[in-house]
Amino acid sequence: MSQTVWTNHGFRPEALELFKQGLAAAGHRLVHSPKASASVLAAGAVDPTLAEADIAFGQPDVADTIRLPRLRWVALTTAGYTRYDRDDFRKAMAARGTVVTSSSGVFADPCAQQMLAGMLALARNLPAQLRNQAGPREWRYLEDRFTATVLTGQSVLLLGFGAIGRRLAELLAPFGGKVTAYRRTPRGDEGIAIVTEAGLAPALAAADQVVNLLPDSSATQGFMNAARFAAMKRGARFYNVGRGTTVDQAALIAALTSGQLGGAYLDVMEPEPLPPEDPLWSAPNCFLTCHIGGGTRDQDEKLVRQFLENLRRFQAGEPLIDRII
Repeated sequence: MSQTVWTNHGFRPEALELFKQGLAAAGHRLVHSPKASASVLAAGAVDPTLAEADIAFGQPDVADTIRLPRLRWVALTTAGYTRYDRDDFRKAMAARGTVVTSSSGVFADPCAQQMLAGMLALARNLPAQLRNQAGPREWRYLEDRFTATVLTGQSVLLLGFGAIGRRLAELLAPFGGKVTAYRRTPRGDEGIAIVTEAGLAPALAAADQVVNLLPDSSATQGFMNAARFAAMKRGARFYNVGRGTTVDQAALIAALTSGQLGGAYLDVMEPEPLPPEDPLWSAPNCFLTCHIGGGTRDQDEKLVRQFLENLRRFQAGEPLIDRII
């Protein structure tokens, strides 16, 4: 059956052509929003053209999505879905049988590899060496050779265990350490050791590396606070590819300054963009990247391919990839 597919995603040219061809081949109609955005993180604007759609692909305005009963499937172009994770949205979708999916599978591998890269970089003192090359060019043999570490046998605690956490656990397996994950509600199929709130403090104390993968929500805002940084093993390292709102950044800076933390690598922070004068930029042993963890040069093509596969499944009545509702 022909569907009208609306999108407000600002595609790169190659991906847009793939998208158009895929829809045309299946006999579907495309409505491209005049208010498209190239950033998957940007909230969508109110758009009257959404009223024509059976399927929305991108970041539709939440109120529009709730209001329009014709929508049968909302396919989000992000791994996270905080702005849609609200009672009125969930109730509206459930009441009319509208399916909601994310694109977490697209971003899992790059985010996991970004965290692994950060862990290896800090272990091997690469940031110090690269800063030295760009700066004083001193021969930092003693400073960096004899303070380097390896990930082999290290204890890693993952805060959150969704698609990114599962992939990171796979990437860490060859290093032979212990990988544990924190989940509020374990499912029982994780395949690694899981702790809940009751076991979090001992898990923090045992970990050499703590990787934050938590999404933004009322339950996770400020989750890593002064008390939890104090509970960590002295000299352990902290990483964040979840959301900046989940970390008390003042407490993080204090933990780095006191030496409680041996280092930190953040791909997300609050706010974004981070102002040049923010103290995070100059915090000791703190290294930042600008929310690039999920990105790849063919990101848009991957989003399109997952959507088209899900569209085939949607038409066939098969289970959808990354279904939320």
